[in-house]
Order: sequence, then C-alpha cells, then structure tokens
Amino acid sequence: MDYVLTAHAREEMARRQIDAAWVDAIMRHPEQIVAGLDNREIRQGRIQTESGVFLVRCIVEDWRNPPVLVTVYRTTKIAKYWRQE
Repeated sequence: MDYVLTAHAREEMARRQIDAAWVDAIMRHPEQIVAGLDNREIRQGRIQTESGVFLVRCIVEDWRNPPVLVTVYRTTKIAKYWRQE
C-alpha cells in the first residue's frame, strides 16, 4: 500500500520520536481502524519499546488516492483509545 506523508506528519514523527518503520507497519497492517473526525480514519497499533508499550495512532485521509497520513502521535494511554471488539 502506498501512502503520502504530509510535511506536518514528518515534523511530528521527528518531534515525537516516532520511528518511520512503526508508522509504515501500522499504515500497512493496523491492529485497529477507528473513525476519526472530518471523514478521517485512525489506524492504530501497539509498539513495544525498551521504555514500555505505546499506542501509535496514524490520522489518515483514506478517501484520497493514495491515502494521506495527516499526523501521527504515540501515547501510553492505550485503554483510552483502544476499542474492545
């Protein structure tokens, strides 16, 4: 799957120390996809690091071709965002 990273997404990845490999893995094979605001979707997945487990959330305009990654962030508040099936 191809996708486009916005300049903002690149800046946030650097600022928030989010590895490009994590983003690529989540964009290609998200653990969950949830609805976001403004017709966007959130692709999210858990990442294990030396300092613990993080939830990485990719905010995507999937209706574009190719999909556009608008921004990305990570959080330790997994229970807040994880949707139980």
